[in-house]
Amino acid sequence: MKYILLVISTVIFTLAGYGQAWTKQYDHVDDCICGLSLVGKGEKHGFVDKDGKLVVPLIYDEALTFSEGFAAVKIDGKWGYLDSTGKVFKEPMYVEALSFHSGFAVVSNGASYGFLDTSGKMAIAMIYENAGMFSEGLAAVNKNGKWGYIDKTGKEIIGMKYNFAGAFDNGAARVMIAGKWILIDPTGKKIADSE
Repeated sequence: MKYILLVISTVIFTLAGYGQAWTKQYDHVDDCICGLSLVGKGEKHGFVDKDGKLVVPLIYDEALTFSEGFAAVKIDGKWGYLDSTGKVFKEPMYVEALSFHSGFAVVSNGASYGFLDTSGKMAIAMIYENAGMFSEGLAAVNKNGKWGYIDKTGKEIIGMKYNFAGAFDNGAARVMIAGKWILIDPTGKKIADSE
C-alpha cells in the first residue's frame, strides 16, 4: 500500500511540475479564463492556452483577462478586443476600455464614454463624461458633472443628480448627494445613510 501511494504521489508531483514548467518563461501568468491565460514578459502581453502554447503573440502593451468571452488589449496607445479564439474582435480604436460585464463594455474615445455590446456595436452612444459597468441591470453614468443611472437600452432610470454613484450590489448602490453618502435602491429611493 505504501509503495502504491509513493508511486501515485510521485506521478502527481511530476505531472504538476511538468504542467507548470512553461510558466517560467513569463514574468506573470494569469488564471486560464475562456481557455486562454494572459501572460506577460517585459513590457509585452499575449495569451497562451492551458498547455502553455502561445495563441496570441506577446505584442500588446497592456491587456485584461478574458471576461464574457472577450479580452481588452492595448497596442500603440489604443484599446480593442480579442475573442476567445484569440482573434481580433474589435480593432484597437479606444483611449480607454473596460472588460465586458453583463453583455456590455465601457469604452471611451478620450472625450466621452459609451457602451459596446457583444456583437461589437456601439449599443449606447458615447455621450457621457464617465461611466461604470452594468450591475443588476443598471450602470452609473456621468453627464454635465452629475451622476445617475441608465438601463441597458440607454434609458435614464435614476436622474443625474449625484456627486458620485457606485455600482449596485444586492439591490443597493452607494451614492453621494449634497456631500453625504447614502444607499439607494434601484428606483433611486434612499434606503439608509452610508459611511
